[in-house]
Amino acid sequence: MPTIHITDTAGTVHTLDAKPGDSVMQIARAAELPVPGDCNGSLACATCHMIVDPAWSDRIPPVSDDEEAMLDAVFNLSPTSRLSCQIRITPALDGIRLALPA
Repeated sequence: MPTIHITDTAGTVHTLDAKPGDSVMQIARAAELPVPGDCNGSLACATCHMIVDPAWSDRIPPVSDDEEAMLDAVFNLSPTSRLSCQIRITPALDGIRLALPA
């Protein structure tokens, strides 16, 4: 089973089991991390915003036009900001590192 690593705003790293096909948002919410995901992954908000570790940013699919439009609403955008509902776990993403924005 793949694992993902999410660093919270206090700097604590949460290592979570991830089922292939699940979104990072679903995994984070199941672990009770503060990831609202108000639209439940329908790409209608940006409340699941996370920052992908730069070492992993080229391993995930590129940002779609719809995701880019939602990211435009994010205040603390970084070059590797993504909506976690749009990152689906695959075996190739085993060990991916992300962080919750400050």
